[in-house]
Amino acid sequence: MPEQSKIRIGPTGLFAAFMFLQLTVLWMGNHAGEGVLLSAAQRENVYYVLQIFVIPGFLSYAAVRRFIRNARTRRVFALCAVAVLLAGSGVLLFAQRTPFYLFAAYVTVFCLGYLGGAVYARMGEAAATGEHIARSMGIGCAAGIALQFFLQLQWGVTPLLPVCMLAALALLTLGLLRPAEEPERAEPPPEPVRPRRLLFAVLIAAALILCTGFYNGYIHHMQVLSGYTDYNVYSWPRLVLIPCYLLFAAIGDRREGRLVPVAALCVGLVTVLNSVLTGFSGTYRLNMCLFYCAIASSVAYYDLTFWRLAQRTGHPALWASMGRVLDSAMVLLSGALHISSLPVAAVQGLNVAGFAAVIVLMTAGGDFNLAAAPAPETAAEAPEPAAPAPLSAEGALERMRDRYALTAREAEVLRELVLTEDKQTAIGERLSIQVKTLQKHVTRLYQKTGATTRSGLTELYHKTLSGAE
Repeated sequence: MPEQSKIRIGPTGLFAAFMFLQLTVLWMGNHAGEGVLLSAAQRENVYYVLQIFVIPGFLSYAAVRRFIRNARTRRVFALCAVAVLLAGSGVLLFAQRTPFYLFAAYVTVFCLGYLGGAVYARMGEAAATGEHIARSMGIGCAAGIALQFFLQLQWGVTPLLPVCMLAALALLTLGLLRPAEEPERAEPPPEPVRPRRLLFAVLIAAALILCTGFYNGYIHHMQVLSGYTDYNVYSWPRLVLIPCYLLFAAIGDRREGRLVPVAALCVGLVTVLNSVLTGFSGTYRLNMCLFYCAIASSVAYYDLTFWRLAQRTGHPALWASMGRVLDSAMVLLSGALHISSLPVAAVQGLNVAGFAAVIVLMTAGGDFNLAAAPAPETAAEAPEPAAPAPLSAEGALERMRDRYALTAREAEVLRELVLTEDKQTAIGERLSIQVKTLQKHVTRLYQKTGATTRSGLTELYHKTLSGAE
């Protein structure tokens, strides 16, 4: 995706479209083995194989974003993923119970992961520019879940499903591919995130997800055996996700997201009841509701955490989608360890140990510090400024970016203007943007810095370089 593009439709609409497509495609993919694979064990493994294809889908987008600098080439990759997802969704809808259906499910899920990586990267960019990402995540998830639930095939509204999928895919494509100006940064970019903070976030997210592994594997096994009749993860308890996500939408943007870890821990603790209630008569629906509460808490935690951390890392596209990658990886791990077949006492012990580890990690990482970030120093409290010192070329450009609140693209344009004598056509080709777009960035540079000419920008740069500015 081009770095200079933004989401015209807004993060909420973009994420809602993706969530609807993800839920629908995975729902159809889980049925891919019916009528093709004979044994229940083989049909059950389809769910885990789908997770194997999801992971490289997300990682492939991060790799493309990292190593392919040409914006047009990235657009081609994205359009190919959209085309394959569209074709694969058609097969999943209209060519069921054929061997090709199973193959189409895996390819479609891979492309869904690729586009998901693009969506998650955009959500990370939105978080860095001050968007209310918790609101976008919560409302987007709630909308996608509600729409997918009421359009399930067994509800008899099959004709509406392809129409809504096509509309969601069009909305997703528009949000990801339509070029536009970058949003303004509300403040200078923060310091890079420490590796320790990333490690803690990974371990906490992995522990929260793994604690849902017992009931996730148990209910998946039971629904395959029952043919999605007596047991079905797509039945009405799934709607419990909606109020849970709306809860995080309401609190997730407050105090810079400091309430999210504590809320995720509190809601996720209901997971410990799953293994206890399993096997008791009449507890299936209650267990499903508890399970979805735990799912919502873990998803809300890793989405909001990694989106906020991503732009402060060296690989933002990778870290923005790290939670989703961990989710699939933990599902595979719980399946490989056969956690759902362990005795109740063993599962309870694992859950207690998992939540104890989460509490320790959150404590060490400062997640229980609910106070807002300290206010900036007043002029009377601020220390005396140090004598100006010469800067390196990179240091001068970075200081200008911070001082004038330049976007990443504006900083790139500034570099070209002050360090080269190339014409705008050459600069536009090097940055993979049109001359008209480049001129808009130059105009905004003049507005922000107060300069009126290119030589004026160069003069400001040299003053900053010498420490005079």
